[in-house]
Formats: sequence, C-alpha cells, structure tokens
Amino acid sequence: MTKVREAYVRPLDLKHGRVDLTHGSGGRAMVRLIEELFARHFDNEYLRQGNDGAVLPAPTFAGGGRLVMATDAHVVSPLFFPGGDIGCLSVHGTINDVAVMGATPLWLSASFILEEGFPLRDLDRIVASMARASREAGVPVVTGDTKVVESGKADGVFISTTGVGALPEGVVLSGDRARPGDVVLLSGSIGDHGMAIMATRENLGFAAPIVSDTAALHGLVAALLATGADIRCLRDPTRGGLATTVNEIARQSGVGVMLDEAAIPVNGEVAAACEFLGLDPLYVANEGKLVAIVAATDAGRVLASLRSHPLGARAAKIGEVIADDHHFVQMTTGLGGRRIVDWLTGDQLPRIC
Repeated sequence: MTKVREAYVRPLDLKHGRVDLTHGSGGRAMVRLIEELFARHFDNEYLRQGNDGAVLPAPTFAGGGRLVMATDAHVVSPLFFPGGDIGCLSVHGTINDVAVMGATPLWLSASFILEEGFPLRDLDRIVASMARASREAGVPVVTGDTKVVESGKADGVFISTTGVGALPEGVVLSGDRARPGDVVLLSGSIGDHGMAIMATRENLGFAAPIVSDTAALHGLVAALLATGADIRCLRDPTRGGLATTVNEIARQSGVGVMLDEAAIPVNGEVAAACEFLGLDPLYVANEGKLVAIVAATDAGRVLASLRSHPLGARAAKIGEVIADDHHFVQMTTGLGGRRIVDWLTGDQLPRIC
C-alpha cells in the first residue's frame, strides 16, 4: 500500500513513463498529470481558475456583435508528421473554423482521450506543440478534460477542441451567398497536408520532403476583411480537399462553378506523389489554405491582399461562379477540355486530421 501511495505522489516520469488508467481516474494521479503536464504548458489566468469551466470576460464589440463557436475532433495517423503533429493541428483546425466565419478567435477548450500505455514523453511533446501554436495565435486554451481508455481501445491520443470567437456586426460570410459572376480565389498550393501525412504513413521517400501546410489563418482573414471588399464566403478546404469544398458552396448557393486547372497551384513534389499513388490533388486535405468567393469588382484587391500576406504568397484566381440549375462544379483542363469535378466518394485518404 505504501508503494502505491508513493507512486501517486512521485513526479511524472516524462522520459520513461506511460499513461495508465489511474491518469483518468479523477484521483491524485490524474491531478499530477494535469498539473505537471497540461497546466504547465497551457498556463494562463483563465485556466488557473481551476474549476470545471472557465469564467471569461464578455467580448467587446464595436457597435455590438455576436459569438461564433466551432468544434472539431482530431484523430490523425501518424501523430507526428513533417511540418506538424496532432497537437498544433488541433489548435489550427478549430481556429480556422472560427476565422473563416469572419470572427476573431478568442478562446479554446481541449479534450483528450488517451490510450493506456501511451508514452508520457510523446504526450508532453504534443501538448507543448499545442501550447506553442496557441501562444503564437494569441488564442489561449482556457479549459479542458482528460479521459484514459484501456490499451487497444484508442490509437494513442485523440484530441477534440472547441473555439469561441467574436463576430462584428455587418460581417456575414456564408456558403449560401455565392452569385453568378463572383470570382473564386485560393490562398495557395493544395494537397500539402494530406500528402505529408500519406508519405509519412507509408514511408515514402521523395527527393524533396513534403511538409504539411498546417497554420492558423485568422491573421490572413483579418487582412482580407480589412480591405472592405465584398467577400461572400470563406472556407478552409480540409477533408475532401478543394473539390469537396467548392461543391459544398455550389450546393448551398444553388449555383455552378467553373474552375481553371492551369491556375490551381500544386507543388511539384505533391503532384508527383499524387501521380505515383493514383490520387487527385483536388481531393487531398489542406490545413493552412482558404478559398474565397468574392464579388468580381473586388477580386483584384482581395487577391493583392492575399499575396501580401506570408500565408497567401501563392494566391491565385482559380475560377468563377456561374449560373447552373444542376449546381455542377466543372473544370477546364490543361488540354483545353472540360470535366465535372464531383463530390469525393468514399475516403481517399483516411485519418488525415
């Protein structure tokens, strides 16, 4: 009994220790995990309150405003990949879901499902990455939860994050606002995240490494909104890629979209990997790009704003919205033909976010 008690009070062994069921029991071992790992990395005045929820200040808006809330779950495999890991990905993904609504992200919550036996050093690395991404974005993690399941009942660690943001009055970005004549803009190259995951998972060696594009987009979105342009809709093309995102907008707005294949930026190593694996980069996930539907009269200045930001340096006009009762997304090909860009059927790349 004495040895058990000593095990509970000893500091975490972050180098050799592993998650066990006591870390999710609600007892002293769980308190140790929270205090010595999670709270150490996420430390801020709201988290320090130490309650079941965080009491937060009322957001202040110029001329009134609203709240935006988004949530996401992250089950990526592998957990670590070139350019990121499940930790920073879980922060970036939820921040981006809030940001493309036109809101300023304010706070995050994080929920962890840990598998018994998961190395504490890997958990520490993941939480440190989350904390770094959170600090860099200026969006603190203010509350959270931890559960531990038996070995074999999960895959190391799953993370769910929820974000809350402030949306000023007058800002309305929605997938049902696209109109014929609008322009489709893309902030950069497609397929980087999904192919970074795939190359790591399958141990594929390419001359140039493929690096995930995971990034927080709220700074880029703020710059676009500051132009005062008539922006109809913003979306981050994650699961299902660019093709699925544009199809979603076409369906919501009851329009068609005509894309230009030659205008869509794809990094050479991503294109080569997709060709080797028989994949279409249009359907490969991205975690640091956005699609903007913009009134034609304002497209030039929005494109200039995108290109002036580090996350939009390779931005391009990739198509236009057209009238189409069938709501088809079509694409002019590099050979001068035309093809339908349909919805993703099935799961081209599982477990990519």
